[in-house]
Amino acid sequence: MTDLKSKKWIIAKGVMFFGIGALTAALILLEMPSLRVAAYLVLLVWASCRFYYFLFYVLEHYVDPTLRYAGLWDLMLGMKRRRREQTRT
Repeated sequence: MTDLKSKKWIIAKGVMFFGIGALTAALILLEMPSLRVAAYLVLLVWASCRFYYFLFYVLEHYVDPTLRYAGLWDLMLGMKRRRREQTRT
């Protein structure tokens, strides 16, 4: 699979992700309408965004500039490979 390069499709993909998240949050709040559940959803979204930022920006820019990966699976395989190489030396 090739990288997505069209600005229009990148924006469309982002809008679709937002739509999925907003629809899911709305369905959860319709299922269990309460301020507590709404607060949990806000915390979940905030923490998920911060974790994403950590994985795809902080690790590369502040921890190890040689860390380059395309996704979570790629990151896990790379870390496993590095660990295996370190135990050999």
